[in-house]
Amino acid sequence: MKAYVLLLGALMLAGCGTVQTVVRGDAVAVKSLKERKSYCGAVPWIYSGVTYDFCYLNAPLEKGIDAQTHTSVPVVLLVDAVLSGALDTLLLPYTIYRQQADGSIIIN
Repeated sequence: MKAYVLLLGALMLAGCGTVQTVVRGDAVAVKSLKERKSYCGAVPWIYSGVTYDFCYLNAPLEKGIDAQTHTSVPVVLLVDAVLSGALDTLLLPYTIYRQQADGSIIIN
């Protein structure tokens, strides 16, 4: 039970990838991925939440994170990626339009 509470808390702190990219805007996603030093150069609007989560996951480890926290981060992001995938699917008409109108969200 305690693990589920920690997982839920971590998920809430991490924020949904779709919310980070679609709702909060480009600048928030760019700032977050730059701070994390992600290797991604751009995030396409179509399925941007899932892409954001995997870009966040595909970043160097932060110093000072203990082993227990480090192992829970990928699990939280994978759960978030599933939830983001569902939300991204619902938002496809909007994100297809944004991809055509604005292009991808450039990180670098």
